[in-house]
Formats: sequence, structure tokens, C-alpha cells
Amino acid sequence: MTFSKSRLNQISKSFRGKKIAVIGDMMLDCYFWGDVKRISPEAPVPVVEIDDEFFRFGGAANVALNIHTLGGIPFPLGIIGNDNDGRIFSDLINQNGIDFSGFIVDESRPTTTKSRVIAGNQHIVRIDKESKQYINKKIETELLNKLEDEINSLDAIILQDYNKGVLTPKLIEKIIRLGKKKDVIITVDPKFNNFFKYENVTVFKPNRKETEDVFGIKMVEDEDISKAGFKLLDKLNASYVLLTLGEKGIALFAKAKNGEKRIPTKARKVADVSGAGDTVISTLTIALSAGAEIEEAAYLANYAGGLVCEEVGIIPITKSKLFDTILEEM
Repeated sequence: MTFSKSRLNQISKSFRGKKIAVIGDMMLDCYFWGDVKRISPEAPVPVVEIDDEFFRFGGAANVALNIHTLGGIPFPLGIIGNDNDGRIFSDLINQNGIDFSGFIVDESRPTTTKSRVIAGNQHIVRIDKESKQYINKKIETELLNKLEDEINSLDAIILQDYNKGVLTPKLIEKIIRLGKKKDVIITVDPKFNNFFKYENVTVFKPNRKETEDVFGIKMVEDEDISKAGFKLLDKLNASYVLLTLGEKGIALFAKAKNGEKRIPTKARKVADVSGAGDTVISTLTIALSAGAEIEEAAYLANYAGGLVCEEVGIIPITKSKLFDTILEEM
């Protein structure tokens, strides 16, 4: 599709100040960089001498950061543990000027943390600390109460599920019911476990693998993609389904006649696909909140996802990068 410059500027200006709740599995990504110069005398493993370490948001926290860098106001709702990783996470939240009031410290769980050890350009090992148990009913109620306190100020809700236990079936149902009652946009980035719990939302955004897994199929031909997209639309009663297809771009499904649109990926040099899905759901949601039509929002989201794939590591999209690049390439 094509945008006029005036339409792009109108949407860009409307991004500012949109308040979006991001509910789901908050994560901390840790990176340890160094060199291998010897093998350990204790076991036949490399000894990595660390030169640098740094921390980034992962999971739903990265979605909140993307909303922030796009000019919106994220209101993240999630869980951290009472541990050192939780303290690092809290510091990151404060450094980025993001509201911390939606977080609950759960004494019974660790902060979900992915630690990557990298020697030179070689990823040596990843160490995960997490609990996949569902949160208890008390914390479930606390999260819902925090959302209810903010609901009248929200433009949209993003449900970001990584199957780490925050989005329980009951909480999902209550969030959607509340959002629908208040006429708030609800978008979903699902994972396998609760896939079909997300009924009646505005946009349901699975990727190809997730869709293949839940239906037990392989989507090889375009016809396979079309069948799966319309099946999801019907089964979930979503207003729209946006199916991300990697290098093949995205497929957008709506209930209207001729309700399928394909948006190809802009040909780019792909350095790293990490975090692209977070960027897509963030851009899509804030664009819809800013008054973009669904096709416009899907185009912007697809474009943003392509841009972050040019970067190494999980890097959020910025509003200026997105709109300036589109304008330059028009």
C-alpha cells in the first residue's frame, strides 16, 4: 500500500501520548561477552574470560520499551522476583522512565532471566532462570485490580504471552472482558498453551510456527496460509488475525469480503530476528490507537519488524527511525 506524506505525518504525530498496557511475561536478558583462550582443567569446556556484561529488556518488557521509544506511554503489568535480577530489572525500568507501579514482586518465583555467554562472535551457552507455574490467585487478583485502576486512561491493551505463567486462563478471560466493556483495543501475541483462550480480541497475532503447532499442520502453499488464517479468525471471533510469516511478510485476515491481504517484507539485510515479533505487536497496537486503519497499522508494523532485523541484538524501534526511513524510501 502507499501512504501520502501528510497521512504518515498525521499518524506519526498521533503516536505521542497513547497509553498502552502491556500484560504478560516480563524478562531480563543478560549478555556476557568475552574471549576463550584456554580449556578448563576441571572439564573439557572453554573458559570464557568476560570483558563486558550488559542487560536488556526481554519478553513483554521489550514490548513496553518499544511502546516507549515509539512515543507512547507504556503501562507494564507483570511479575518479578525478590532477587538480584529483579533489582537489575527495576533499575532498567527506572533508567528508561517507565512506570513501575504495575509490577508485583512474587517472593515464590525468580525473575525470568535469559543469560547469554558470547565469546567473540560465538554464542557459547544460554542459562535460563524461570518458573512456568501459573501465578497464584492472589497475584492474579492484584494484577487485575491494577488494570482496573488504569483502564479508563488506556488506549489499548497488549497481551504478551510466553507461557511463563503470568497470563492464566482466568486472567486472560477477565482482561478481555474488561477491555471489551471499556471499548479498549486488545491485541495478542500468543504462545502454544493458551492459544485458543484469546477470544473476541481486536487483533490476534501468531507467527507461522505457532499456528502450525496448534493445528498440527505445515503451511507450505499460500492456500495453506489462507485456510489457517480464516480458521483462526472464525475460531477466535477476532476482529482481525495478523499472521507473521518471516521472510514472506505478513498475512492479514478480516471477516469482510476479500478479507485477506498480503504485505511482503521489505528486502533488507537481516542481521538478527530477535525481538522482531515484539516490535511488530508494539507498532501495530500504537498505530491502531493513533487512528490508523488496520491495513495501515499492519504495513507500519511489518516495516518496523524489518528495520529491527537489521540490528544485532534486541533493539527497540524508534518513531523517528520508522517514519524517517519510510519517508526516505517513498
